[in-house]
Amino acid sequence: VQLQASGGGLVQPGGSLRLSCVVSVSIFSNSDLGWYRQAPGKQRDLVASITSGGSTYADSVKGRFTISRDNAKNTVYLQMNSLKPEDTAVYYCRAQWFLRTYWGKGTQVTVSS
Repeated sequence: VQLQASGGGLVQPGGSLRLSCVVSVSIFSNSDLGWYRQAPGKQRDLVASITSGGSTYADSVKGRFTISRDNAKNTVYLQMNSLKPEDTAVYYCRAQWFLRTYWGKGTQVTVSS
């Protein structure tokens, strides 16, 4: 099983980025998917998740970030708009497949002028 995240980078405050995570097709359709982030010296926190019941967001990103999934491409996305310096972190995708949890390698997002 593999989760391959991409799309991070350096962006100015107010800018946008779209993160992508390609998930192994063997688990994608039956997985709950999520994006987490971890800033230096802090714990890893949930940013957004998408399940059969819908999407949820951390309060800090509501109205700015959107999580979506493309079943044809076995990919989960995180569209990030109106980025702020406090969004700077390593972003990780996560797949919860029945009782198993899989993590992708992180992608760095830096918001700075």
